[in-house]
Amino acid sequence: MQKLTSIEFCAGAGGQALGLEKAGFKHLLLVDNDAHCCATLKQNRPRWNVVLQDMRESSARDYVGVDLFAGGLPCPPFSVAGKQLGEKDERNLFDDALRIIAECDPKFVLIENVRGFLDKSFEEYRSKLRRNFQGLGYECDWQLLHSSDFGVSQLRPRVAIVAAKKEYWGEFSFPTPKRKKPKTVGVLLKDLMAVNGWSGAAEWASKANTIAPTIVGGSKKHGGPDLGPTRARNAWAKLGVEGRTIAYDAPEEGFEGNPRLTTRMVARIQGFPDSWEITGKKTNAYRQVGNAFPPPVAEALGKRIALAIQAVECTQSADATAVAAE
Repeated sequence: MQKLTSIEFCAGAGGQALGLEKAGFKHLLLVDNDAHCCATLKQNRPRWNVVLQDMRESSARDYVGVDLFAGGLPCPPFSVAGKQLGEKDERNLFDDALRIIAECDPKFVLIENVRGFLDKSFEEYRSKLRRNFQGLGYECDWQLLHSSDFGVSQLRPRVAIVAAKKEYWGEFSFPTPKRKKPKTVGVLLKDLMAVNGWSGAAEWASKANTIAPTIVGGSKKHGGPDLGPTRARNAWAKLGVEGRTIAYDAPEEGFEGNPRLTTRMVARIQGFPDSWEITGKKTNAYRQVGNAFPPPVAEALGKRIALAIQAVECTQSADATAVAAE
């Protein structure tokens, strides 16, 4: 069967793109307005068509009939850490997403966002969004997914908004949690903590015996190379991690105290493979990773979408063959 195709906006460091690639999608276009994110995408996948552009200025008229429109739309409009202005926030890009979806008429839509999107205060907005999708010929729904249910070693709840053309909708279902629990932070990061000869790595790993709290990436306006506000840092301290800053390197042989995480460690917690290189200096690199959609979650969603498309098209192909044989 021919490979499924996708286009993605607000692609970031490639978490969603990487997961969808593993689910069998071929990316025809990836757009982001951050030069650092685009550099990361190009570094890891030189053949991808990566475009540095504001989504508000983008068009998808050249991609009519693409299988999937994917987007990691900005989270601050709905984040409990912000003012929760929703559609009134200048960073809200849902209207632009709907415009682009109307242009390219994909079979499926996948948009990820923060848990705050489901808050009661946005109930009217969600109803409006559903009506807008229905006006374009789509059925849609959303579900809160916990990254730890898909093998990611942190809490990280994310909302997956999925829409599909009516003929495909009946074949889609949201992915179910894996039975196997994710690794603890200690098990996951022990080798990276010990890479510079730190003798305390094994003892630290034995005490870091739960999964991580949600990684906080911050925005261009707020947030730096740290593990978040006081509440988040306290949660990290219980795992024996100093969360006030991110380190360039793992602790040295004679290090004492709570170690800091490196960007590579944070990327592994997010579900990125070690082969995925995050470009840029510490602040920009950490922000890319911290705001990413964990690849394993995107992969699980992508596989369900792929199965739905393939089920419908197999039926259509069988029907066409039967008609031709008559």
